[in-house]
Amino acid sequence: MDNASFPRLDSLADELADIWPAPVPAPVKLELAIILPTFNERGNLGPLLERIDRAFGTVAAWEVIIVDDDSKDGTADEARALALADPRVRVIQRIGRRGLSSAVIEGFCATAAPYVAVMDADHQHDPALLPGMLEALKSGGAEICVASRFAEGASTAEWAAPEREKLSTYANALARKMTGVALTDPMSGYFMLPADAARALVPRLSAIGFKILLDLLATAEEPMRVKEFPLNFAARREGESKLDRAILFDFLAGLYDKTFGKVIPTRFALFGTVGALGVVVHFMVLTSLLFVLDHAFTFAQSAAVLVAMSFNFWLNNWLTYRDKRLTGWGELLRGWAGFIATCAIGGFANVAIATFLEGQGIFWVAAALAGIVVGSVWNYALSSRFVWGRF
Repeated sequence: MDNASFPRLDSLADELADIWPAPVPAPVKLELAIILPTFNERGNLGPLLERIDRAFGTVAAWEVIIVDDDSKDGTADEARALALADPRVRVIQRIGRRGLSSAVIEGFCATAAPYVAVMDADHQHDPALLPGMLEALKSGGAEICVASRFAEGASTAEWAAPEREKLSTYANALARKMTGVALTDPMSGYFMLPADAARALVPRLSAIGFKILLDLLATAEEPMRVKEFPLNFAARREGESKLDRAILFDFLAGLYDKTFGKVIPTRFALFGTVGALGVVVHFMVLTSLLFVLDHAFTFAQSAAVLVAMSFNFWLNNWLTYRDKRLTGWGELLRGWAGFIATCAIGGFANVAIATFLEGQGIFWVAAALAGIVVGSVWNYALSSRFVWGRF
């Protein structure tokens, strides 16, 4: 064959390439979704993604689902910018609702990955633990993997929060009794489990507060096989912690929900508790104005009602509806006015029902209690919808 025939072979190869294109490499199968619940974490996202990428290398295919509670610092916009450069990044921006547990649940339901991990975006959780946790689940060595601050080999030296560490120790002891799982850190916010197992538990989760791991463990019908990974709990890279003093209240509310929540809904129980405290405030103000400052009863009673309603609004906004908390003077004033109007309607219903029942011969104490119950349910329903139910 002479050299003149080689151009013909090249031309034939080009024609065959047009007919039978080169096979497209099969996409790498997604294995893990890392859920990052965020609120004002803009500056932490890029460096954290780099750390996750370094931790995995080519070991596994992963995606990050950033579930942002409409941060004012532009966290969701930063996440979208990162997603344009890296298709492994996805964003869920939530409007009008907040809460770590509910954010994690949305992440569970938004991925096709067979395994899901939950971690903070503030760099306190070390991504280097992720590959080992994934391998433990894939091998069947555990049903859930937990990064523990208190396991042997772990450290909280950089945490620099001894009061919160002590609180975690007490909460962990109570959580162990509640779940039946022998864990050193059932209050951890860094864990991994199969996605199917997580989604199977979702309909029965409380979704209250910040401790989603405790919710999962307490909801599972059988104690889950757990493997712990010692965690060097680091200092926050930048920004401020979003956990305030109400975190203890969240924890107690979660315990209540798992024990009595099916009888009396947790949020209504909180609303009623705040209302009972409001009664105490009412009588404190009333007696002070009547017997200390010597005001007329009508003025004293009116002032006591206004103060008690304002107290109830503040405490409900801080605790009962903390996941829908109103902020800023404009929101607070509109919410306060709406709450006062709601309670006025509830108060009218209270008096009307009690008066009617007493007129029918019902013992006055029973009639009064019936009025209180009707008024409370009315106030709860209206305020949930019109004060804190913006969306």
